[in-house]
Amino acid sequence: MQLSSGPLAVRIRWRIFSFLFGFGFIAYVQQKSITVAADRMMPDLHLTQSQIGYLLQAFVLGYAIFQLPGGVIGQRIGARRTFVVIGLAAFLATIATPLVPNMLSGQNLFIALYCLQLLLGCSQGAIFPVSAGVFEEWFPPRQWSSVQGLQTMGLGLGAALTPPLIVNLMTRLGWQSALIWSSLPTLVLIALWGWYGRNTPRQHPSVTAQELAEIGTHRAPGAAAEPSSISVKQVLRLLRERNVLLLAISYLCMNYTFYLLSNWVFLYLVQERKFSLSESGWLAVAPPLAAALGAGIGGAMTALCCRRFGDRWGYRMVPFVALPVAALLLLFVVNTANAYAAVAALALCFGCVELTEGAFWSSGMMVGRGDAMSVCGILNTGGNLGGLIGIPIVAHFSELHLWYIAFLIGIGFALVSALAWLGIDVVTPVPAHAEPPAGEIGNTATA
Repeated sequence: MQLSSGPLAVRIRWRIFSFLFGFGFIAYVQQKSITVAADRMMPDLHLTQSQIGYLLQAFVLGYAIFQLPGGVIGQRIGARRTFVVIGLAAFLATIATPLVPNMLSGQNLFIALYCLQLLLGCSQGAIFPVSAGVFEEWFPPRQWSSVQGLQTMGLGLGAALTPPLIVNLMTRLGWQSALIWSSLPTLVLIALWGWYGRNTPRQHPSVTAQELAEIGTHRAPGAAAEPSSISVKQVLRLLRERNVLLLAISYLCMNYTFYLLSNWVFLYLVQERKFSLSESGWLAVAPPLAAALGAGIGGAMTALCCRRFGDRWGYRMVPFVALPVAALLLLFVVNTANAYAAVAALALCFGCVELTEGAFWSSGMMVGRGDAMSVCGILNTGGNLGGLIGIPIVAHFSELHLWYIAFLIGIGFALVSALAWLGIDVVTPVPAHAEPPAGEIGNTATA
């Protein structure tokens, strides 16, 4: 390892961050492609809108199920190997989706598509809990909310790119070729990460002593000096912690609104607001772009609030303000007759929702110091339960052309999410689990 104390030209932690940004970006292209391709898939494959809803729910089911196991596995085998394994699994699930209609039809085809979406969800479930552990190791606490917000910006950019990309490819090549070609860059990212990525700064040959000093040590009292695996007993202990549970409940409620805006805006614009397929493809870019901008700003705002008001209220302030504003914007969408005003309100609403991402994820890191992967796995399990609850609700009411009911439910969830923050106290981390026996540490390095 290079431990020189000369001038620091390049901070390696930002190169590591760029990989995680890329994994998040590509994950959202993979996730959202099917929601755009659905308009052509339904007539071609004889699928109903409810069946598309079930496919989306299959992804969220796998994604929710694998959040906590993904975080635990990440702590056990390390981020470097974890991202290679889950990246390859997600690629296989994505590339197989447009190919199976060439071999199957009817009920067998639907079952195969369902299983592939389930696999895609499981494979992506570890991305963000493991990313939280990487950020915990590679960045000082003052930057946690900022890097979380910036990574979420990558998700928004991926979601924003997907509608025009898939519509353009779909128009020229058909929906199956569109899904195939859009999935290929994943392999390049996986190969580069496997070559360059490392679990901790001390393992990277290019990290200098100066950068190690900048990152510092910030584990909870009693935590192991290096990342370590976590037992089932320790996971169960985390599940009983009040702050962990409140974060998960609040994130569950917020994610009903998130999934409403993330998965259904394209079809809402086509079906309810009567835009053309091409126009909807471009207008559907606005909400995720606003979400990407909101995520980046929200992480910086949370960091600023923490410096100004202290951690206890600094982490609370952005979600406590942004989520009620998002609820008001949903109410405006329901009541406006102007289709373009509705698009603008949806974009602002998504931006407000995503302002909170940095606060949620960095709070999980603050509460679970030393166990950030597992705590953030619990956090995102709660978040994706919001999707599991919300997707069938939205699918049901949208098929009945009662979109306004789905939006009114989102208003209620956003307000409950904001109120839950009054009980979350990030200055009281969960007690660190004891360091494992020396023989175990060597096999359990993590990010």
